[in-house]
Amino acid sequence: MVVALALSWPRPLLERALAPLAARLEIVPAVDSTNTELMRRARAGCAAPTLLVAETQSAGRGRLGRHWQGAQSVGDALTFSLGVPLALPDWSGLSLAVGLALAEALHPGIRLKWPNDLWWQGRKLAGILIETAASAAPARYAVIGIGLNIAPLPGDGLRTPPAWMQEIDLQYSAPTALARVLPALAGALASFAQTGFAPWAARFNARDALADAPVVLSDGTEGIARGVDAHGALRVQTAQGLREVSSAEVSVRPQPVPA
Repeated sequence: MVVALALSWPRPLLERALAPLAARLEIVPAVDSTNTELMRRARAGCAAPTLLVAETQSAGRGRLGRHWQGAQSVGDALTFSLGVPLALPDWSGLSLAVGLALAEALHPGIRLKWPNDLWWQGRKLAGILIETAASAAPARYAVIGIGLNIAPLPGDGLRTPPAWMQEIDLQYSAPTALARVLPALAGALASFAQTGFAPWAARFNARDALADAPVVLSDGTEGIARGVDAHGALRVQTAQGLREVSSAEVSVRPQPVPA
């Protein structure tokens, strides 16, 4: 049984953006998680280049296994995952390049919070989750998941309610946002595969939400954020000297500034 979609998606435009990646387009009414679904397929031996878009998710995931608080209604968020085989000599900074491509495509005022969030006026607007599975050597199958808030979401249990695209521009919907970011994302992957992160570092630092801010690392270390290096590592000036933070297991949160 085929379930009708609730939103009108610009398929020809999306398919043209996917052509350089030779990726197919799938849009479904609902799924537990677009990342989970593409990772399931990859582990079962199906690692075809695919853009999987879901109008709703029931079990979206963020970094470190965190639950992603998703939309309450269809169209309140854009949730999609792009699965592609990538043969990269250095994967460092890939999530930063992806975030930068999205931010530049959406609005000049959107900031980036290391390592994987888009921020608007100090609030989380979108998150990125990248997972990989074995593929034909030398490539790995990369699943790049994006969750972008379109309309207001409940802020229950959150210290800071999330931001959403329609507060930036009322013209945004899930389909229009995807049409805006997908060409930029496809281009970013092609560029990153050739150059790595180094050429992206200055552009990331220009949008760095943590620049020169006091931060606390997850191990309790305090310092001042000093941007990222050529490999995407966060530089933090601590009492013991300049520390480079690159582990995906490290989370960074701003330190409150005394009143």
